[in-house]
Amino acid sequence: MKNSINKTVTITSVGFGKDLSPVPRQMEYEGHLYNFIDKGITCVVKKGNELSRILTLSDGKQDFRLRNDSRHGVWTLLAVGI
Repeated sequence: MKNSINKTVTITSVGFGKDLSPVPRQMEYEGHLYNFIDKGITCVVKKGNELSRILTLSDGKQDFRLRNDSRHGVWTLLAVGI
């Protein structure tokens, strides 16, 4: 079941994909650390002049959907348990 969140989160560790785009390795949310086990699935969304990346990542127990606003570098947790 999907739980919609839509809150800014802190990414505490980052790796990089083949195109050198940032890929979260670890996220802090509500006092808990989540370690992602893969590079996930990425979708790029362009709205006007703004470019965002939507990533679906897993910690091995549940899935997380994150959005990265490349213009401001802000990470938003969109949903958990997708």
